[in-house]
Amino acid sequence: MLTVEFSKQRQKRLLEIIQRRKLDAVVVGGPAHVYYYSAWLPSWLHQAGFVLFADGRSLLISPNVVIPDTAADRVEPFEANWTSTLRQEQPMAVADKIVEALSGRRAMSVGVDASAVSSQLAMAFDGSCTSIDPEIWQLRRCKDADELALMKSAIRCGEAMYARARDIIVPGVAELDVFSELQSIAVKTAGEPMTALLGNDFQCGSPGGPPRKDRVAKAGELYILDLGPTFQGYFSDNARTFSVDRRPTDAQMKAWESITAALKIVEQMAKPGVRGQDLFKAVNEHFKATMKTGLSHHLGHGVGLQPHEYPHLNPMWDDVLMEGEIFTAEPGQYGAELGGGIRLENQYRVTKAGVESLVNFPLSLI
Repeated sequence: MLTVEFSKQRQKRLLEIIQRRKLDAVVVGGPAHVYYYSAWLPSWLHQAGFVLFADGRSLLISPNVVIPDTAADRVEPFEANWTSTLRQEQPMAVADKIVEALSGRRAMSVGVDASAVSSQLAMAFDGSCTSIDPEIWQLRRCKDADELALMKSAIRCGEAMYARARDIIVPGVAELDVFSELQSIAVKTAGEPMTALLGNDFQCGSPGGPPRKDRVAKAGELYILDLGPTFQGYFSDNARTFSVDRRPTDAQMKAWESITAALKIVEQMAKPGVRGQDLFKAVNEHFKATMKTGLSHHLGHGVGLQPHEYPHLNPMWDDVLMEGEIFTAEPGQYGAELGGGIRLENQYRVTKAGVESLVNFPLSLI
């Protein structure tokens, strides 16, 4: 889990925004944000809330019981279940507790995230609520050591899944069987269930998608696995592609060579201060020169508590890389002549000197 030590450091960075915006407090109700600042991960069945006041004191509203060992100065429970039945009005119950706490501190100007809890707060609170979502997203870009450790654990799950996939992918294997087997490997490697639905792509002979009923792999096809196992709230996201019969064609090998070269372009260019748009443009031009077609989707994106975060390697955003953030690069080429297509994706951590790859599994088609 996230640590109390680093969550308190994250609170200090949030406190700077409170002071700059001249707010009395900040309230977050999104489960990821509650976890980020409190070091406690809510169940997907439960709502919760976290409040940071302008004096640096903090409050966690938790379901049913007082949660020990959190980064909150005070923890107050609310009834999330009545005789074991989940209450549908949990967001309102959390908001009522927060309104009471804000009133007790005479807080009138409050920053909020976009969440079910905050929406209820806005309707019940007599003071003013201001969105600070943009600031929170930016604060989350650079990963602390406890976040990096959890993401590396998630990535190790993905590597174990690829190793198993290479063993079981043969002509005739069913997509649903591959998915089920890889789900099992991920859970065994993590030592606990995933904290989110196992994503992302599990289709053979296709650019991607969920596993299909009664669809089996065929000789000559390529099997794209874009895997996103999660560990204690944090996502990984990387992709490998396997030749089903271990006999890639000349066209498939040409595409593979172009895609691996695209990853090298990212590794050579990426460093603090580089624009995501420029990375996208460089890879897009590379594909036009080598494959006569450009990128058909984004080049990559940040990853962390959500599968897609800042920075965006995408011409629709103008993000600049920052030291300490983690992003994916996922160049791909698709088409019937490729037996579906190839996508290769690595996660990278931005360092002072450039980037380091966090994924150790080979890129080979076989």
